Amino acid sequence: MGQVEEGGGSIPTGRTMKSLHIDKTKTALVVIDLQKGIVERPGAEPYEASSVVTNAAQLADAFRKNGMPVFLVRVTPSADLKDGLHPEVDALIERRQTTPDQSEIVPEIGPKEGDFVITKRQWGAFYGTELDLQLRRREITTIVLCGISTNIGVESTARDAYERGYHQIFAEDAMTARSKEGHNATVNLIFPRIGRVRSTEEILKKLSTNHSERSKGSHKQNDSITFQ
Repeated sequence: MGQVEEGGGSIPTGRTMKSLHIDKTKTALVVIDLQKGIVERPGAEPYEASSVVTNAAQLADAFRKNGMPVFLVRVTPSADLKDGLHPEVDALIERRQTTPDQSEIVPEIGPKEGDFVITKRQWGAFYGTELDLQLRRREITTIVLCGISTNIGVESTARDAYERGYHQIFAEDAMTARSKEGHNATVNLIFPRIGRVRSTEEILKKLSTNHSERSKGSHKQNDSITFQ
């Protein structure tokens, strides 16, 4: 199976890339852990954290412009720190000293008026939060997913979303990991089985095109976009 390299990451080829129909009234953006305590960590691969933030911010702005919900997810421990998980593992987990602002979402992303902020206590954004409730109450059936880290917080959320029946689009260059291998393994082996992998540029282009068409008065009865 071939791969197309894009800025250090890879989007799998050799699969049937069918057009993806998205109803804008039923689609939301979910941004995972783009907060100060995570974005400021060194060693992001294959994309620098600053690049991920830039792409995610562009997606968030495009969603807001089109009246589509933006969910900003952050992770933070409870005040007594007793909600941390401590299973027996083979790979030691690096524990970092927390700072008062580590859970603050980076200002490039928001939150802005109308955004939803979801606080989680573990990797995935669904377990123990109101994310699923708020999506369903707004009749959201499709999510566009991005953030840090690709193979941890983003993948955990994506797997849970798949099991809950959501359609998904993964903005491949609006996410990154601690290693290129970890990022690419998720993008190439997991995401294509539970959703569609696309670039930020593709998503923005389709949103922009659809917005322009609607502003000109065309397709008045069709409030959806199609990804190729």
